[in-house]
Amino acid sequence: MEYHHHHEEHPRHLARSHAHEGDIPGTVYMKAEEGDDTKGSYGQALFPVPAEDPNDPLQWPNYKKTMILIICSLYSFLGNSALLGPSVYIGIYAEEFGVDPNTASGLISYPNLVYGFGSLILVPLYLKIGRRPVMLISLIFFLVGLIASSQCTTFSGLMASRIIHAFGSGVCEALPVQLVNDIFFLHERGKRIGYYTICLCLGSTGPLYAGYMLTGGFSWRLYFYVEIAFAGALFILAFLFVEETAYKRVSSNPGTFHPSTTVQPAGPSGSTGSFNEPSAEKIIPSAEQIEYATPNIPERKSFLQTLKPWSSIDHEAPFFMTMLRPFTYYLVPAVLWVVTTYGIYIGLGALAFNYTFPLKITAPPYNWSQTNAGLIAVASLIGYLLAAPFTFSSDRVAAYFTRKNDGVREAEMRLSVMLPAMLIAPAGLVVYGLTAEKNLHWIGYFIGVAMDQWGSYFYFSFTLAYAIDSYYANTSEMLIAMNLGKQAISFGMGIYLLNWILEHGYAVMIAGVFMAILLANNLCLLIFMFWGKRIRTWTSKTWLAGMHKATITQVMTH
Repeated sequence: MEYHHHHEEHPRHLARSHAHEGDIPGTVYMKAEEGDDTKGSYGQALFPVPAEDPNDPLQWPNYKKTMILIICSLYSFLGNSALLGPSVYIGIYAEEFGVDPNTASGLISYPNLVYGFGSLILVPLYLKIGRRPVMLISLIFFLVGLIASSQCTTFSGLMASRIIHAFGSGVCEALPVQLVNDIFFLHERGKRIGYYTICLCLGSTGPLYAGYMLTGGFSWRLYFYVEIAFAGALFILAFLFVEETAYKRVSSNPGTFHPSTTVQPAGPSGSTGSFNEPSAEKIIPSAEQIEYATPNIPERKSFLQTLKPWSSIDHEAPFFMTMLRPFTYYLVPAVLWVVTTYGIYIGLGALAFNYTFPLKITAPPYNWSQTNAGLIAVASLIGYLLAAPFTFSSDRVAAYFTRKNDGVREAEMRLSVMLPAMLIAPAGLVVYGLTAEKNLHWIGYFIGVAMDQWGSYFYFSFTLAYAIDSYYANTSEMLIAMNLGKQAISFGMGIYLLNWILEHGYAVMIAGVFMAILLANNLCLLIFMFWGKRIRTWTSKTWLAGMHKATITQVMTH
């Protein structure tokens, strides 16, 4: 088709930008220049700079990006709820398979470990063969494991099936962040990661639904049947909508990031895209742009072309190095902070509440029924819902400070929104611990959990966004490091947690020790707020940063 026929139509254009990164990772010059698109970006230039190609994921229409975000978020919710939901069935499994409850709890803890370590294989794989094939393969593993779990008649069979579905869905902790990064611009990212975080957190309410499904008179298998139905629907949606988001942007001048006039052929060059990039609203090039800007803008792929289940292989992406390098990220302060944050909030918070609440609430003086023991999930739900209105807060605050700073954005600018959460979350542990110790009114448990989970939402979302902003890195490797670290910390804490509490008491362990550990982790916020730029400058000069930069497989976008 010839482009000049489109002269009469409304000129729809591709987004353009002159934003560029500074010498130190995490400092971005976002002052808009003439001709830059700033719609919806708080008056700043768009970053990363999109290619003038409708196949660049940054140039995709909004409905497509939103659909991909919804599918990822649902996958995170399903993966997490399938993993944690059966924790209310530990007693039933012990009885049915003739094992003791501690052994039966292995049906939760071992899949939990595999869930974290699966990304060690699947993340290098999506860099090598593309995001779309790995998304579809992992969903098939997830489905097969769930179907097998629903049919199992032996303990070892159920353990194997659980490990298969946990392995598949484990990638749902890394892939959504990668896709948000591939398709959204910097100014949009905090909010999008926030939506995904809410779905991930809501997955931990799985035990609540699992508990109530039993009251219908069906066996524990019903929970797996429901998960299978949703996972099947999700597979179909992913097949239809999750187009390959890996895209190699070629800069016209390697030193800067001006819109590229040399655009690679459209299509998933199995290469890794950049981490964060949001939505350009229009994708059809106008005649004017074709004539006066870039003479060779490729055509947008057809819907059928986007359905191809495989992508091209990126021969530059090292598979085994991508498995080994993540361990070096534990030496980077911002990344280590994310790992300890996630590990502590999951290990101390979520596990402490899930393990202790059913014990306390079914005993005197409360005497609740076993069915209602999962109701503590409602407190988590309330905490997260109260935090949800703040998803955009770090983007807004960062945009405000960027404007005040003459268009120069620093990674630390988003951190101040975490100050209230810094103190409210540890205070929640004090409320919970003292309620349990002194058998106070049951509302104390709910208030304590809601406070802790409200604070955890800010720490989950914004420490991750900050770490990604502030270090030149292969983001996917950083995500592997974070996944492994947090699963290991929460596994280590969870395995002895009940023994510690029963030995030393609720007030000492939860309101004392756990609160102190959480507070120490939260106070690191002040260190990064005041000295974050110095730390970034220092880490950017170390041999480690040199090594990461030299082996970089994706152009960072913030």
